[in-house]
Amino acid sequence: MKVLLYFEGQSVIGKSGIGRALAHQKRALSSIGIQYTLDPSSTDYDILHVNTYGPKSAKLVAKAKRLGKKVIYHAHSTEEDFRNSFIGSNKLAPFVKKWLVHLYSQADFLITPTPYSRELLRSYGLTQPIAAISNGIDLQRYYPSKEKETAFRSYFSLSEEQKVIISVGLFFERKGLIDFVEIAKKMPDYTFIWFGDVPMYSIPHNIRRIVKVDHPKNVLFPGYIKGEVIEGAYSAADLFFFPSYEETEGIVVLEALASRQKVLLRNIPVYHGWMENGVNCYMGTSRQEFITLIEQITSLQLSNITEAGFKTAQSKSITEIGRELQIVYQAVLDESYNQSMYQQIVE
Repeated sequence: MKVLLYFEGQSVIGKSGIGRALAHQKRALSSIGIQYTLDPSSTDYDILHVNTYGPKSAKLVAKAKRLGKKVIYHAHSTEEDFRNSFIGSNKLAPFVKKWLVHLYSQADFLITPTPYSRELLRSYGLTQPIAAISNGIDLQRYYPSKEKETAFRSYFSLSEEQKVIISVGLFFERKGLIDFVEIAKKMPDYTFIWFGDVPMYSIPHNIRRIVKVDHPKNVLFPGYIKGEVIEGAYSAADLFFFPSYEETEGIVVLEALASRQKVLLRNIPVYHGWMENGVNCYMGTSRQEFITLIEQITSLQLSNITEAGFKTAQSKSITEIGRELQIVYQAVLDESYNQSMYQQIVE
């Protein structure tokens, strides 16, 4: 068995969760001994596993179909999570949905990160088998490390006493960026750091202005940072606060859980079934509720539930994702496969 993994638009969305999903797929397949190629000109593969929905992706799918290859579409994207992102995204969203349905309908099999996103795809009228498989997490990379935590504190010149709230994501309204900044205005004794980046020309003026100038001094936008600084931030911060309004999963949530960090989320449907308020995270719905929860969590008034969060991350390790992908690949190729596991990940 050999798989062609394809990802279009690396320069635009390679720093997003989808970009990290591709890296996780490569690791996952290597962990279980499945051969893969990243070369779209290749023809010696059995399955095309495509992650993106641009014109090059569509062309490659058509080519694979002509060659008689099996096609798996990894449905990271939906109309819902396209809204409130790039300039004009809300006007384009209905057309994006039609395009997604056109592309996804050509696949032999669909993979999407959560049962929630699977339900969305079903509501689009798609009828293929759909597996809900997490994008996964590289656990060891995010284990707490004193060396990494020191690198993070040093990078931002933070004192040991300074309370720090972090978030990670593209500069999208959908991600809750406006709420993040407005809450920070009400909490001047805390430092709020938003890690992430996106080409500034691609986002609406109001979001661009917030990131560039219209935010209080206790909010930092350091851009896209990788390595020990961001990895140290996950465990050294006092809280990971992710007020996103719409996700298909949220890889950054898994990264925070793997770091044994306290996690505060907006209570939205994507988390139903795997994240539970007061069990492995805390959840809120309004700015005032978030402020209250931030104060309670960072002052240790609420129970420390980070170990339960870590166990959630463990259940979505790259090795486990590799096993689930293998089951889907085998089913698509009509080979013998683990029927009980298959039923767990497919409707």
